[in-house]
Amino acid sequence: MTSTWLHSLPLGLMALATFALTFLVGAVIHVVTGWLAASRHGRAYRAISPGLLSPLGVIFGLFIAFTAAQVWNDTERANIAVDTEAGALRSVVVMSAVFPEDAQKQLRALIHDYIEYTTSTEWPMMGQGSATLKISPPALNKALQLALALPAVTPGQQTAQRQVATSLEVALEARRQRILISRSEVNGVKWLCLIFLAACLMFAIALVHCDNRLTSAVATGLFCAALATTMLLILSHDRPFTGEIAVSPEPLMQVMPADHG
Repeated sequence: MTSTWLHSLPLGLMALATFALTFLVGAVIHVVTGWLAASRHGRAYRAISPGLLSPLGVIFGLFIAFTAAQVWNDTERANIAVDTEAGALRSVVVMSAVFPEDAQKQLRALIHDYIEYTTSTEWPMMGQGSATLKISPPALNKALQLALALPAVTPGQQTAQRQVATSLEVALEARRQRILISRSEVNGVKWLCLIFLAACLMFAIALVHCDNRLTSAVATGLFCAALATTMLLILSHDRPFTGEIAVSPEPLMQVMPADHG
């Protein structure tokens, strides 16, 4: 999966592209329905009942709701995964204070290296949808191996050793969830169905009001404005780690140990 140019646009340009394309389609439909209404079968087109708009609107609204629910759920899961990962790494940094100074420095250095790799290398890959689970984070794996190999002499060190190992496993699982979520999106079939339903509803609105061209233009324009707003909202949140309002690595950056040397 690769990121499309539209998902990577700044929010302002994304809004401009979405509204321009939607109103362009609306203008074409307005012209076509005007031509149909003036044709020899125009009487049949003008006889279309306004009652048709209600079932079409309900179907379209349900489709929008289901699509938006998927997008909101993916965004929420992405934020939870990042927060969980940051919380687990914070626990490791805090618990490392119980160990001898050398071991403490090694753990903090490994956590620092992992966060630096995640934010500088892995995050852009997630934004492009190209991050995979095939590459295991070496720094986090070494940290887990180090934690398990540390000689725990006192009861406090034994407890800390278990907690550090558990926290590192939680961080690894959170990373797995984060990468899986980064590859989620509204698939092409859903987008095509959504666009087709919107076009059908737009045609119905234009045909119902085709007797009055000004009324038809106003009604179609209002629907285009609502449609473009909805599309923009879904599109801007479609991929949790892509775009201007993507999930930020800031929680991880706040955990990064400064005294790792």
